Amino acid sequence: MKLLILNGPNLNLLGLREPAIYGTQDYAALVRFVEDVCRQENIECEIYQSNHEGALVDKIQSAYGVFDGIVINPAAYTHTSVAILDALKAVALPAVEVHLSDVSQREAFRQISYAGMACVKTYMGLGFEGYRQAVQYLKHLLQK
Repeated sequence: MKLLILNGPNLNLLGLREPAIYGTQDYAALVRFVEDVCRQENIECEIYQSNHEGALVDKIQSAYGVFDGIVINPAAYTHTSVAILDALKAVALPAVEVHLSDVSQREAFRQISYAGMACVKTYMGLGFEGYRQAVQYLKHLLQK
């Protein structure tokens, strides 16, 4: 089983960016956490982060026929990107949306998730743990 783990804009600034919301651990710690989770679950993964919408769309499109599922934290593109939604729908791989913070308790403009419309499940407000739950959920879903 092989999963693509996608992270959107500003996640590369974890630890610096609003630590009261996103925590004090940096992006390298998130990558290590996800790699450890995947290793424990016997899952191959590729982790990719970009601040550019088109790069994320390209990565989603290239996942077709290569990956079994996608874990995506679209970050700010969650609330703006129909292009990411369309790419997820086009490849039709099971995808799980993850957010470090609980976006449902944040600003009004964060209440719409375009990417989430193409996802089978969403985890939010769990910090890094949301990635573990997303990986485990996809593993169980794909083994059915």
